[in-house]
Amino acid sequence: MNINSPVSDIMTKNVVTVSSSQKLVDVKHIFEKKEFHHHIPVVDNEILTGIISLIDFMYAMKNASLDDDEEVYTKQRVKDIMHANPITKSSLSSIKDVAEELAKGEVHAIVIADDGMLKGIISTADVIRYFLK
Repeated sequence: MNINSPVSDIMTKNVVTVSSSQKLVDVKHIFEKKEFHHHIPVVDNEILTGIISLIDFMYAMKNASLDDDEEVYTKQRVKDIMHANPITKSSLSSIKDVAEELAKGEVHAIVIADDGMLKGIISTADVIRYFLK
């Protein structure tokens, strides 16, 4: 284990994303999948523009049912609930650097981007699994 290794060694590289113009029903379908990170990067024209967490989504849907036809899912867009300008790190950042950022407790996932281009995502759970190996 080398905490100075680049985060690209352990990040999730094949990241599911949404665009800011997509409807929340699309986000709902992503979160319904098993084995999914609870954060979805928002990418427009190949540039990272935001992030949606499961908590953001839950607050947006409030008391909605699971019916895809509910107004909250069909009328609201990703841009209405996303956090613009999420915390990011470079793919060359060390695992230690990313772990220190996550340890602050402000976020539970960090988007890895180089010059605005999404490269991956890493969560607190990913870092914990790394340190447990």
